[in-house]
Amino acid sequence: MKNSLFLKDLISSDDISSENLTVIFEKARELISLVKQKGGDNRLQGRILAALFFEPSTRTFSSFITAMQRLGGGIIPLNGMQNTSIEKGESFEHTIRVFSSYADCLVVRHPQVGMPQIAALVASVPVINAGDGIGEHPSQAVYDCFTIVSRFIGKSRLTVSLIGDLKNGRTVHSLAKLLPKTGLKINFNFVSPEVLKMPPEITGYVKSKNCPVTETDDLLSVVGKSEVLYVTRVQKERFSDLGEYEKIKNYYVVNRKVLQNSAKDTVIMHPLPIAAGEISDDLDDYPGSLYLRQQLQNGLYIRMALLDLILRDQ
Repeated sequence: MKNSLFLKDLISSDDISSENLTVIFEKARELISLVKQKGGDNRLQGRILAALFFEPSTRTFSSFITAMQRLGGGIIPLNGMQNTSIEKGESFEHTIRVFSSYADCLVVRHPQVGMPQIAALVASVPVINAGDGIGEHPSQAVYDCFTIVSRFIGKSRLTVSLIGDLKNGRTVHSLAKLLPKTGLKINFNFVSPEVLKMPPEITGYVKSKNCPVTETDDLLSVVGKSEVLYVTRVQKERFSDLGEYEKIKNYYVVNRKVLQNSAKDTVIMHPLPIAAGEISDDLDDYPGSLYLRQQLQNGLYIRMALLDLILRDQ
């Protein structure tokens, strides 16, 4: 059977077409049923995934490993650069070539933008970008889209507000580019302080896809008009001046008072971790809070789907 994803690598949301999304979502629904009924199977038995995380990770690292294990595959886990040959001076490219000879697929996270693309150029096996600095995080965007589409079945138009550090948040960069490919008509609100605005190339791309965009620093002005409030943390690790970070980290806090004027079906999403109190703890069990429930769970199913589609027929 031919790989119906038509992808070798997944580096950017640009790599994914509307048709790809349909295939991935169908596969994810199949795997949700599989996991609920049997916990998994052995369809990727004999395949090896190398998780090469040159920047520490909790959820993305663990979910890719769990996804591979639930499909019967093996793993080579590397979480952080400590105790690797890179500390001895080995080049990134040589490291990628080495693991290409061991594994059937590489999942790469790196603090520098563009490094997964370099990995894809030198690797002899598929490469999935698990986050590159302030660049992109395409697998997160796929499961965020899946979560939104699944939640709002029957709706053709949605207003999605992306809130917080839109300059440095790679998840919102990928999500803004991918959501228009779901078939939904999207109105975007980009909510941020002036110094953390969405990069102009992302805003321009979204507008070119006929998605209206409102840019504002006023969170309360968009809450009542939004079906999706997608909140992101201010990226402390991207600030050279921690004093500037401290001034701005709590610029937005979504709490029950903020939600007083929200619609009944409004949902709250977050790529996690919630690091500076940008969503109050008492919203964790709020009916519309998806970040610790469906959104998080869908990350596993979508990554299972990606690995199945990319690996099984290589």
